[in-house]
Amino acid sequence: MKTIGLIGGMSWESTVPYYQIINRTIAEHLGGLHSAKVLLHSVDFHEIEELQRTDRWDEAGRILASVAAGLEGAGADLLVLCTNTMHKVAPAIEGRVRIPLLHIADATAGVIVEQGLETIGLLGTRFTMEQAFYRERLEARGLTVLVPEAADRIAVHDVIFRELCLGRIEETSRAAFRRILGDLASKGAEGVILGCTEISLLVRPEDAAIPLFDTTEIHARQAALKALED
Repeated sequence: MKTIGLIGGMSWESTVPYYQIINRTIAEHLGGLHSAKVLLHSVDFHEIEELQRTDRWDEAGRILASVAAGLEGAGADLLVLCTNTMHKVAPAIEGRVRIPLLHIADATAGVIVEQGLETIGLLGTRFTMEQAFYRERLEARGLTVLVPEAADRIAVHDVIFRELCLGRIEETSRAAFRRILGDLASKGAEGVILGCTEISLLVRPEDAAIPLFDTTEIHARQAALKALED
């Protein structure tokens, strides 16, 4: 079994499910008392969020690349960045290490394509919804990507940072997300990507009439399966 290097803490609320899902997947496949071989470096999200907010992505990339190199040096065989937004700096990480980084958008796109969907909604931080780094990975797999209107993008972003990253689950926010999911479906989305690892803390499959793709679940399961490959 390979050792998985997790780059977590962005936020820690969504890093916890990664550890759980990875270990459950290993147990499903190997049985008994088997669990995953995992190394975790959890960063201080306050520092990373400030770099996001002030558009200092290069600096954030250097920090996470250094973390990745540390995990590689400690014995990790593959890397998992436990966040959607910070995949904006995936090239900086990949340029620093020799072990593979499992890209969350690639993992998610693969599941969507397997199900035969072509038009997909995307929820996440404003960085993820509005910038090209994530959407282009999906479009490269032949997917058409829809995002909410500007006011709803702001609302989704604010719920992520002001509530979910702090462990707060508000029913009013769940209701707002239900409406936004309905709007995406009415515009032609055949499914919606929960493109922030915290969103699955709030939104459940029954909150939408179309399939929801939980990037945390997809990414973590793929990591476990990769760790089991010869």
